[in-house]
Amino acid sequence: MEGNIVKKKSQNICRQASELVMQYRSLAVMSVYAVFYLIAFYYLERRDVAVHEINLGIDEYVPFCEIFIVPYLLWFAYVALTVVFLCIKDKEESDRLVAFLMAGMTIFIVVSAVFPNGHNLRPKVFERDNIFIDLIRHLYMADTPTNILPSIHVYNSVAVMIAVWRSRCFAGHMVIKTLMLALGASIICSTVLIKQHSMLDVLLALLLSAVMYSICYKRTVIRDKRVSAARIK
Repeated sequence: MEGNIVKKKSQNICRQASELVMQYRSLAVMSVYAVFYLIAFYYLERRDVAVHEINLGIDEYVPFCEIFIVPYLLWFAYVALTVVFLCIKDKEESDRLVAFLMAGMTIFIVVSAVFPNGHNLRPKVFERDNIFIDLIRHLYMADTPTNILPSIHVYNSVAVMIAVWRSRCFAGHMVIKTLMLALGASIICSTVLIKQHSMLDVLLALLLSAVMYSICYKRTVIRDKRVSAARIK
């Protein structure tokens, strides 16, 4: 008798766990993928290989602006909280966002593995000394200027901006959408203004975003065009 009760309780727990995973499947998939990504990135950062320098001439004209360390660091919460929020409130959009993120991050890992890259843009000496400079010093110590092509800060920011703009959760909330777009734009700018990335990293990340948008949102774009055409008629 007791054995049957325990068995039923176990079955109920398993069923509830399964339902929970399915309910928040995008978050579950992204969490598992994040472990793979971090392990792969850690390996790439620690391996000893020759690095292809990808500086562009235009990079020399981009000023160093330490205050942009703030949006650069906010990127982590910007992406993570958006994924969690959409997984709870808009599962259709969260599925597309997670697919978008995973595709680009996987391409980044592959590119870094077959084409080790880096830049030599970081300032040797800081002309000022303030809290923002201190944060940048810590960032430079923790993150090497290698494996930067394309910029994941830029790519993931674009992914979040697209998801927020398209999500039904933010329909009618123009202020929130504008603030999210502004933060995303400032994160993109921060990648070059604190010398974490070159302009080439940014440009290729934007190009990759455009390609992945056409793939991940293809059905949605076609559907939206049909709806617009029907309204015109």
